[in-house]
Amino acid sequence: MIKALTWVELIISIMLIASIMLQHRGTGLGGAFAGEANVYRSKRGIEKFLFNSTIALAVLLVAAVILHLYLKLKAVA
Repeated sequence: MIKALTWVELIISIMLIASIMLQHRGTGLGGAFAGEANVYRSKRGIEKFLFNSTIALAVLLVAAVILHLYLKLKAVA
């Protein structure tokens, strides 16, 4: 069970990294230094999907890590 959970964590973390990298593809260095002119705009389409999936993947990864830690501590005790 713990070995399978490790693989799940690895897959989720790779997917999380990919979704973060896809979000920042077109911003360049200007976005890092607040160079964007349109600060207040709504996310639409694929941008909104990537944003929501990034949040969901982060929550899943945290839950998987907590479950992994719980199972490890339970196995030791």
